[in-house]
Amino acid sequence: CHIFVSLTIQTRAKAHTTFTLTHIQCPAPFRVTGAMLTSQSCSVMHDMSVTRLFFKKYSPQKLSGVKCRAFKNTDFVRKHILDLAPYQPIVPFDVLSEQLDIPVDEIVKLDANENPYGPPEAVFKALAQSKFPHIYPDPESRRLRAQLSLDCGIPADNILVGCGADELIDLLLRIVLEPGDFIVNTPPTFGMYAFDCAINAGRVIDIPRGEAPGFKINVRGIQEAVREYKPKVLFLTSPNNPDGSIIDPEDIDELLKLPVLVILDEAYIEFCNSQESRMPDVLQHDNLVVLRTFSKRAGLAGIRIGYGAVPLWLMNYCWRVKQPYNVSVLAEEAACAALESKEYLQRVKDLLVEERGRLFSKLEQFSSLTPYPSNSNFILTKYVFSLCDDLQRTDETHRVTGDAAELKSYLATRGIIVRYYSSPEQLKSCIRISVGKPEHTDRLISALQAYFSDV
Repeated sequence: CHIFVSLTIQTRAKAHTTFTLTHIQCPAPFRVTGAMLTSQSCSVMHDMSVTRLFFKKYSPQKLSGVKCRAFKNTDFVRKHILDLAPYQPIVPFDVLSEQLDIPVDEIVKLDANENPYGPPEAVFKALAQSKFPHIYPDPESRRLRAQLSLDCGIPADNILVGCGADELIDLLLRIVLEPGDFIVNTPPTFGMYAFDCAINAGRVIDIPRGEAPGFKINVRGIQEAVREYKPKVLFLTSPNNPDGSIIDPEDIDELLKLPVLVILDEAYIEFCNSQESRMPDVLQHDNLVVLRTFSKRAGLAGIRIGYGAVPLWLMNYCWRVKQPYNVSVLAEEAACAALESKEYLQRVKDLLVEERGRLFSKLEQFSSLTPYPSNSNFILTKYVFSLCDDLQRTDETHRVTGDAAELKSYLATRGIIVRYYSSPEQLKSCIRISVGKPEHTDRLISALQAYFSDV
């Protein structure tokens, strides 16, 4: 165990001096039976029952108080953090390469919905020509917010920029949640909502979405939850991750009537051809926040830059709480350069939407795979065992069992990385495949053909 020893001594200068000695390690049980003072710089000798303290500067004086407290290291951790499960992030390229013993340039990474085309050339030039990386960044990201104002059609005063949209999710919850407050979540969806709620000592009310392929939100269930639990926040995602479904605009309008802060995550809205962003609606609804990101459309996932449309009353508190230098000089310059490359962004979007259709058609050819329609840059696919695929294998090591985890592992041996799910029920035995370049699709389909054929 560890011991805190606090003692007060009276010196010849008539002053009372308190010393606190920390991290004195000893075996438990422990008790103090005596002390002698002869040295200011403490040297501690201890056994099961005795601690002696020596101070040179002061002549021995009567010890007026000794207080000891044994503690565990976890005593210093907030109680709600003790059992918090860590978020499971994706594995980076270099680690994957080492784990699979496959060169980085031979890995097809389709597990994290990254943009395979990367950022426009203007971003690389801006980063190479950056003049002030040694100077702290603008804490208000004024240049970027001005450009976003033109891009989104809302005043810059309503735009907040962060180190990824993830930071803004946490920031908003830190502002509004008291310990024990509720949020409403609509799983299956992005895991950061529940994760950040737990970090901020909040509680989650899950109102599950409907069955595949629609994954519709339960509007009535959400309304009842708001009435019963009086949550502070409702998280909605459209297009939704991990299935790519969109929420009907009428449903969002209905939920905006509730006394709850609606945070609408539009990380993938650029890939949806049937709906427009709801960012301008923030000007009409004081309980609406809309989040966006540069990770998907602009290929800046590694640089970390996201933004949101926020009502003015809430912006006031965001400025108070956010870290002053949360967006780096390089991140702001990269985002500004990306926004100035509109033709490139549109071309890459068109390429990914076209390839999404091609990938969907290819996956439909496998009777054991059921791809779900998507409005995003990924396709969620159900894997169900089917005798039509003639899956009897002579190699028992790779015998098909209908397990998405096994399929994911097999693809990994071929250098193709996808995401798989075992829960909740709507996602059981599903894999999520990010849309890549045409050559990435070709490699994936070739690997799937090998998997679903006799050895």
